[in-house]
Amino acid sequence: MGFSGGNSISESQKPKYELELAAYNSRGLMLQENFVSYPKFEKLTSGTVPGLWDDLQREHVAVPFATWALANWALASNVNRSHIQELDCDGHAVMTALTASERTVKWHGCLVAHALLADQNLPSNHSVSDWSSSLLSTAFHASRSEDSPLAQLALSTILVSIERCNESKVVVREKGLDLMREISKLMEKQKDLQELISRVLDLLYTKDSPLSLEECQRWSGIVLRWIFGQFQSETTQLTAMRILSRILEDNGPAAIPISQGWLTMLLTEVLACNKISNSEGSSPPKPDKVKNQIEQSNIYSATQVANELASAVIKLAGIQSESEPESSDKLPLADFFSLEPFVAPLKSLKKGNLPKFDAADSALATLKAVKALAELCSEDAACQHKVSRYGVLFLLRRFLLGDDYEKLAANEAYDASRVLEAQEGNSAGSGDSSTSNPRDPSSIRVPPTMHLRRHAARLLNILSLLPNTKRAIAADEILREWLEDCASGRIPCNDVKLQSYCRSALLNIFCPEMVDMEGVSDEYPNMDGEYKRNCPQYGDMLFFLNPELPSYINSVRNHSGSADSHSSFPLNNECFEIENSNCSSSLTEGEVATKPTAPLLDIVFVHGIRGGPFNSWRIADNKSSTTSKAGLVESVDQEAGKEGTCWPREWLSVDFPHARLFTVKYKTNLTQWSGASLPLQEVSSMLLRKLIAAALAVDLLFS
Repeated sequence: MGFSGGNSISESQKPKYELELAAYNSRGLMLQENFVSYPKFEKLTSGTVPGLWDDLQREHVAVPFATWALANWALASNVNRSHIQELDCDGHAVMTALTASERTVKWHGCLVAHALLADQNLPSNHSVSDWSSSLLSTAFHASRSEDSPLAQLALSTILVSIERCNESKVVVREKGLDLMREISKLMEKQKDLQELISRVLDLLYTKDSPLSLEECQRWSGIVLRWIFGQFQSETTQLTAMRILSRILEDNGPAAIPISQGWLTMLLTEVLACNKISNSEGSSPPKPDKVKNQIEQSNIYSATQVANELASAVIKLAGIQSESEPESSDKLPLADFFSLEPFVAPLKSLKKGNLPKFDAADSALATLKAVKALAELCSEDAACQHKVSRYGVLFLLRRFLLGDDYEKLAANEAYDASRVLEAQEGNSAGSGDSSTSNPRDPSSIRVPPTMHLRRHAARLLNILSLLPNTKRAIAADEILREWLEDCASGRIPCNDVKLQSYCRSALLNIFCPEMVDMEGVSDEYPNMDGEYKRNCPQYGDMLFFLNPELPSYINSVRNHSGSADSHSSFPLNNECFEIENSNCSSSLTEGEVATKPTAPLLDIVFVHGIRGGPFNSWRIADNKSSTTSKAGLVESVDQEAGKEGTCWPREWLSVDFPHARLFTVKYKTNLTQWSGASLPLQEVSSMLLRKLIAAALAVDLLFS
């Protein structure tokens, strides 16, 4: 009945998992045909995968053929699987097949187990946890013998068992993590197998059942290889990013070396791609171009920063583990240290002389790396897509919302105070008051976390122009609310640049549907892709002087000077379409209560050659005046406020409450600003592109 039932079912009627298992079966039969020409199979090397029937003796074929028949019977129909479950209610028959010595019996036993577990209509068997233990052993030994099909089938069955049975999940967590790591290392180039391992780990490591810090450290090297490996699928990469983000969130300051390692590999990958693209270029970049000079300087600086960050990873990991970096083979991060960026820094450290390193040093190294990455990607679309593909958004989210470096500094201060108390107690007992404490709590430095958040927000703003990043941020309610709170001044974000980056990112994500650019001429070259867009693009080096004002949450004025009727945020809980996303990515009701007034005009401040986007407009320390104290200038000085006040931000926002105030930034320190080499045309064209992309210069130029 089983065989006849199998013959009567067409391929189109079989469930998806049955077709997948049939593919496994066909691959095994192909292996059998490949080896049938060999007269003596005992001469095959241990690394050769045998066929399904190659390990059988003529007089011992009953059990192998029985499992083959059982597998085909199980794949045939739901009724057959129900009969098998009923006859083998204790699961011992399937377990016998899984633990058999013959490969063909193991293979078909895995097929039967997979078919029974994948059938949602059947109850879970009590022996599933025992099956999982045997399947782990099968996958491991198959990997050692380079038997990829059998290892893949066993892991696929483990995946289904974890989805169906909590006891199986417990068994794999307790007994299988070490084996899974070994399988991943043995079969590093097997894309499908690595994807299965990543999916299994994703199911094992959840918010309700987190892994220990040591276990996370042991997996960190493998997970990073999943992200950056050239043999990995997109599903594996996304799963790895999710796992690594969970590790950072669960372990806080203890996981800083892992987040820094992720950032180091990101920066190294971008630099490697730049090197390849430059070597494959048809002509070398012109050295007299400002853009080329800046790019070369950014690459050189980023290379040094990447080396510094790799060293920072080794130093902090050594301090946290209280062990010598040279003994890294004994550490949970041993596999992590074997990754390419960390091999050279690990060897360069002097044995027995771990350098002084604290939270401020670690945060500074991270800050430099984020800044270098932002500089590289500022005008490079290929760089933006690459870092987005490798999960930089997960890192930026952690840098913005997390407080890892503050906690690390607090832990250092606490440890130093404990040491000081112990030393004071010892000195009081011995009468010696000259004991010095090299870890005095007063010497603990504050990490530059505000600057780190500023540069992280800048990179986020740069990437917010990418469609995939737009959708990701729009769907992340926690990150989106933090950006809005920071831009509006509802949380302590006293840095104007940080607020501006947050506002720009939000406007890029939730922008008006259409801006009329039909009247724009082609007078300005190389700007076609900039100003002919559906939405204003608030890109890098364009700052809001008053990002907290509600006038920025508005529509963009069209080329005729009138205000658009659409708001940049959805109102009254209406669905706002973002690219091809659905209503689930829209803002919720209450985030924007009322529709703000559209701006009457935009005012843009352009600094001088020696200035900056904010420094040029700050009140200087010297307030001396040639006029009398009753004169106008002196009165203005008295009303100006304290030193460092940005007067357009403080004054014009009061005088022009319905105006939007902007300032732009451009590079000047690398150019020769004299004579015929003055790059006025190049820099002015760059500024014009940014203004047009943000729909700020349309009225002025094309009205």
